Amino acid sequence: MNKFEQSVQSKRNDAVDSAVGFVVSFGFFATIFIIGTLVDYFAS
Repeated sequence: MNKFEQSVQSKRNDAVDSAVGFVVSFGFFATIFIIGTLVDYFAS
């Protein structure tokens, strides 16, 4: 076992962090899309 496996900084599951990152980024881009759609709707 190498020294990096002995002193792990975080023992959390990586899938949880990946899911949170995906949801946050998806929410950001969905918000940008919704704002753009609303601007396009009200501009025409």
